Amino acid sequence: MTSTKIILNLDDAKKIAANAEAEAKHNNWSVVVAILDDGGHILLLQRMDNVQYGSVNVAIEKARAAIAFRRPTKVLESNITEGRLHYLGLPGALPVEGGLPIVVDGQFVGAVGVSGVRSNQDAQIAQAGINALGVG
Repeated sequence: MTSTKIILNLDDAKKIAANAEAEAKHNNWSVVVAILDDGGHILLLQRMDNVQYGSVNVAIEKARAAIAFRRPTKVLESNITEGRLHYLGLPGALPVEGGLPIVVDGQFVGAVGVSGVRSNQDAQIAQAGINALGVG
């Protein structure tokens, strides 16, 4: 059986970051954008001016949770708000909206994590970044 693994590369990460930054600037938001590969390793980290440094690690951890669990971190957050508190004990789970996996042709190739504004706004920026790849 032959299969081809799709790789998220630095050029892809730069496109994602540029689109995410454009969305943030359009809304006058300053954020940190973390783009990780499918193993949870940083491909690109971008911190816009005037963002609190605490958002650096939060953006990274949002992206790590999104790729580790192969779902938006909003799903983890929703589970907590619905009373499923055992999700708090999952290693690497950050139940805060703003982390999105990147899926290309059904393969999980990486993730984007954004931090700096409200969580739903972070997710909006992350999705704008992913849209640069034309994969939704």
